[in-house]
Amino acid sequence: MAEECTHRMPDIIAQKRDGGELSPAQIKWFIANMLHGSDVDDSQIGALLMAIYLKGLSKSETLALTETMRDSGEVLDWPTEWQESLVDKHSTGGIGDKVSLPLAPALAACGMKVPMISGRGLGHTGGTLDKLESIPGYNVMASKERMTTILKEVGCCIVGQTSNLVPADKKLYATRDVTATVGSLPLITASIVSKKAAEKVNSLVLDVKVGRAAHMRTIEEGRELAESMVFASNHLGVKATAFLTAMSTPIGNAIGNALEVAEALQCLQGGGPDDLKELVCKLGGQLLYNSGKVSTPDEGIGAINDSLQNGSACHKFQAMLVSQGVSSEVAERLCTNRMDSVDDAWKVLKRSTYTTELKAKRSGYVEDLDAMELGMVTLQMGAGRIVAGADIDHAVGLRLLVQVGSKIQKDESWICVYHNSALSEDQVIRLQSALTIGPNEVPPPPSRIHEIVA
Repeated sequence: MAEECTHRMPDIIAQKRDGGELSPAQIKWFIANMLHGSDVDDSQIGALLMAIYLKGLSKSETLALTETMRDSGEVLDWPTEWQESLVDKHSTGGIGDKVSLPLAPALAACGMKVPMISGRGLGHTGGTLDKLESIPGYNVMASKERMTTILKEVGCCIVGQTSNLVPADKKLYATRDVTATVGSLPLITASIVSKKAAEKVNSLVLDVKVGRAAHMRTIEEGRELAESMVFASNHLGVKATAFLTAMSTPIGNAIGNALEVAEALQCLQGGGPDDLKELVCKLGGQLLYNSGKVSTPDEGIGAINDSLQNGSACHKFQAMLVSQGVSSEVAERLCTNRMDSVDDAWKVLKRSTYTTELKAKRSGYVEDLDAMELGMVTLQMGAGRIVAGADIDHAVGLRLLVQVGSKIQKDESWICVYHNSALSEDQVIRLQSALTIGPNEVPPPPSRIHEIVA
């Protein structure tokens, strides 16, 4: 009778509200009844999430929740001979974060299998799927069988989450979003790691963003999340390494969906911004090392860099596009034309109706570019969505013409805005406020990578 009593939702909520530890059996009962039973309603889900947000979860509770969420739906399986080669990457989200686009094909060019299941943007951070959908014909949905075929033929795919994969996460995330509990560290851990564990990858690299434009504002917060995710991943059979990376200034120069595809193509052709290339090479090199393909991470970095320089990564990207619905002609035009500038992409991708360059109000050196302000204005212009499911405008965005450390003259252009409706006075003011110019020379920013948690 006592055991039966613990499997009542009010008792489970009260136990966590008062700081008690939930048993694996209670967590399994909650997830099962949330999805398939009648003993848990939406208000109770929200109440338990708030109790977790306020009281936290222990390592054992977090692990039990992650494992139960993983097992709430389909768990993918792959040919046995691929076991050591299956890898993936997850980022906690940032401004201008297009790392996945060159990383997946670069890994495939190095002999890995990359079943990358990605998400859409919500709020100020962009989504990988939204970026790829700016390419005409790209289909983000694929069955397990289709993914297997693509991995066999190409080596990588970037797809959306199917309805059968971790359905518990979809239900919990929708409730977290409307109950102000998204920022809970154990809930973030369970959400991310359950999906990656359901992919059945052998090795995972986690890009944990820290800074004013990230969910984790400080290195200490980022380290705590990184350690939690690495712990849960390793206990579920996924070899994980986390990188704490800076997210106070945008990655690269492009912000916005089509613009970021163009910049990713520059990287795939051996060019593009140095900070983007650094993240692609170091995250990819770590995965090659974790999988035993190279003897050191530095050797892995060299292999990824070689795939970008010799064109093999770009060839894989082109093949992936075709395998996911893009016509051969469009994929060839996009990948074989040299991207000396992101403007070269408009031969294939949809361009905004208007472009406006903003001018510096004084001479000096660029001290700061506020990623949060730039991201919020891009969101407001339609490049992202404020509510899940909303339409987005793939053509709008920003292209930075300077970086931190650049010398700039008064009335010199520092940013190009791609827009389809008139810029408001408020948007111009916010964009101008994102640029800080000082009188003294500024050293170039250091590596985006603060530390590695293994």
